[in-house]
Amino acid sequence: MVTGKNYIGNRLSAKGYTTYKTFNPLLNIENQVVFTEATSEEIDEAVLLAAEAFKTFRTVSGLKKADFLNTIADEILALGDKLIQTYCAESGLDEHRCISERTRTIGLLRSFAGLVKEGSWIEASIDTAMPERKPIPKPDLRKMLIPLGPVVVFGASNFPLAYSTAGGDSAAAFAAGCPVIVKSHPMHSGTGELVASAIVAAVKKTGMPNGVFSNLNSSGISVGEQLVKHAAVKAVGFTGSIKGGRALYDMAAKREEPIPVFAEMGSVNPVVLLPSALKNKTEAIAKMYATSITTASGQFCTNPGLLLGVKGKHLSDFIQKLSDVILEIEPSCMLHPHIFEAYEKKKTKAMAQAELQVAAKYEGVVPTNFARQTLTTVCGKTFLRNPTLHQEVFGPYSIIVQCENIKELEAIILNLEGQLTGTIISDTDDELSEYPSIVAALQNRVGRLIFNGVPTGVEVCPSMVHGGPYPASSDSRFTAVGINSIKRWVRPFSYQEWPNQLLPEELKNENPLGLSRVVNNKRTTERI
Repeated sequence: MVTGKNYIGNRLSAKGYTTYKTFNPLLNIENQVVFTEATSEEIDEAVLLAAEAFKTFRTVSGLKKADFLNTIADEILALGDKLIQTYCAESGLDEHRCISERTRTIGLLRSFAGLVKEGSWIEASIDTAMPERKPIPKPDLRKMLIPLGPVVVFGASNFPLAYSTAGGDSAAAFAAGCPVIVKSHPMHSGTGELVASAIVAAVKKTGMPNGVFSNLNSSGISVGEQLVKHAAVKAVGFTGSIKGGRALYDMAAKREEPIPVFAEMGSVNPVVLLPSALKNKTEAIAKMYATSITTASGQFCTNPGLLLGVKGKHLSDFIQKLSDVILEIEPSCMLHPHIFEAYEKKKTKAMAQAELQVAAKYEGVVPTNFARQTLTTVCGKTFLRNPTLHQEVFGPYSIIVQCENIKELEAIILNLEGQLTGTIISDTDDELSEYPSIVAALQNRVGRLIFNGVPTGVEVCPSMVHGGPYPASSDSRFTAVGINSIKRWVRPFSYQEWPNQLLPEELKNENPLGLSRVVNNKRTTERI
């Protein structure tokens, strides 16, 4: 049951007077449940509960954290049809997408459970003492990763499950040993509350400390600002716009004790179309990219918003084919009227730029909040001198840049801001090897490089990097997807000459957990 209240730890609360409703973009009506925004008192209570819970949760064993994470997954599944119905009513997305996203969320929770159960992720490193070393004795030093403290997670608009309440940021923080306070996204607060109820049920069933999780409603920016500024909060996770992520980053940096903000923000995900591929694969590439640009109304951070090719007959043929194919696709509903309005505004701004031409624009009648897909094209010289054309248009929009030559194409890549992905479409491996400077330029600008594919679709596995140079993310050293994302919520910590019996289990001589550790520069599972 959705109550519209906040979870302050394990307790439902609604002390405030600011209320709002979520919106069904498909039916173009408000949903019925009234949500109450968290008050300053409730925010403070949630954060202080988290700080108190951290004292215990930081020392919970990997086995018990694994049980907690697996139980969250079980409880989400147990929500059944109610979760699916609420998700669809608040997003305009269909049941298939909900089930797919739920499967992904449960999968990542279980993958983190496996990680913390095995335990080697803490990167235990031991250098034993050498008291006889001359001229200075060497002390005993032991290092491991430890959790930062309470983490604030901002739910994402475009993924009500996988990047929200129990999504990647929260799952990784729990795995690290950090309590989580979620600032629920106002567009899908009902979905968020249901998932929050599953987490609270798991907290109770597995004996985790009260306050290890809270879920706060918010219709505006006030709740988020108060959370980021709160002295007991030690890190922030955010998925959304450059404007929003940068505001949080700046806010956190101005605190008396600055804290890290791990923000995944904007990206146009450049795609390079090499000459032979354009000549020999026009139809296949066009169909592949028409689908990638329009799926879910283009509401992915990895949507291919920029296609680059060398001017000529083959690129012209591709533009025509892509235009034809993309106009055959029926438009779909966007997540919310506000997102639809932002898409129209940014698209209109882009299309108003000098020398930009419209290659294809869906002109048919569509229901309210359905986005008309649009392709534009411009010459490389104009694109290089107009930064407005470099900006992300969140939705089914893409710009095709016709470059004079490969040198100009490379210059465009070098002048782009940081991106999540870069793609190279090639006819053969041999063709790809002819353009090492293009590969190098893209590698310097992106977090993930794709060969003969599409950037949409982010596999959750240890080898995935979902991040990139700013502003794709606020720190390109980390990924927001996969088990390695846990490293955002920890810091390295060393013990020097610490009594063995008082060390954490992970660093004791006996290696009671059987971890793989680096001991005196040699990886081993043996005891010392």
